[in-house]
Amino acid sequence: MKVFKKIVDLQNELFLVRKEGKEIGLVPTMGALHEGHASLIKRSVKENGATVVSIFLNPTQFNDKGDLERYPRTLEADCKLCEACGAQYVFAPSVEEMYPTPDTRHFEFPPQSTVMEGAKRPGHFNGVCQVVSRLFYIVKPNRAYFGEKDWQQIAVVKRLVNYIGYDKLVHIVECPIVRDEDGLAKSSRNTLLTPEERAIAPNIYKALKASVDYAKDHTVKETHDKVVADINAIDGLDVEYFEIVDGNTLLDVNNWDDSDYVVGCITVYCGHTPIRLIDHIKYKDPETK
Repeated sequence: MKVFKKIVDLQNELFLVRKEGKEIGLVPTMGALHEGHASLIKRSVKENGATVVSIFLNPTQFNDKGDLERYPRTLEADCKLCEACGAQYVFAPSVEEMYPTPDTRHFEFPPQSTVMEGAKRPGHFNGVCQVVSRLFYIVKPNRAYFGEKDWQQIAVVKRLVNYIGYDKLVHIVECPIVRDEDGLAKSSRNTLLTPEERAIAPNIYKALKASVDYAKDHTVKETHDKVVADINAIDGLDVEYFEIVDGNTLLDVNNWDDSDYVVGCITVYCGHTPIRLIDHIKYKDPETK
């Protein structure tokens, strides 16, 4: 496996890869890799002739600089995981390499980029679009792999590829959430949890999962209120938002019959630091009918 820090060196290598007729998969990450990332890398390796894993802690998508400073940095361990999963290349640029000048581009794709995370973290999705578009320009992948844990992000990235004219060039591959045995969604932020916080964090998914049966004979509002109440009843957990939305538009639904694709999206503060955890649950999914 080769590790590149310079854009030109990676591009020269990928020119040779394309010359051999191989397709390229890209797995964009911010590092602190775990089994969820490993599942993306392995799928890319299986589906492409070459896989590039980008490891770049993108500062432009953090509206909270303290959150950026706390984010775990584990490049050496990340590279070992990438190699073990079969990736051929890691791209680990510096901030100066990715942004030699300030990126002044502004991306907004309402409603997908303006609700939930977009409303709570101003500028976050603009930063995501800045870095993802840069990576697409640099790597020019045939496929790009994103985990469904960052479910809203996928919706925004799909809008982005249409906007920049890459919709026919790169296929966005959505990969299922990987969870620990107790249900907690794998996340780089989990490493920041204390043992006590880690012990209570699975109650988020427990409440979401239980709400699927509850929703069968209760209204959207009743289901929403129960999830929030059940999670907030746990000392150390505090729901920032829980929205039950149309899976395509990300706009709120008021009745279960409003859409054939209904998803509950949640963000919860865990502990006293606190650590911000996201998750979601599907109430109605046309693909499972």
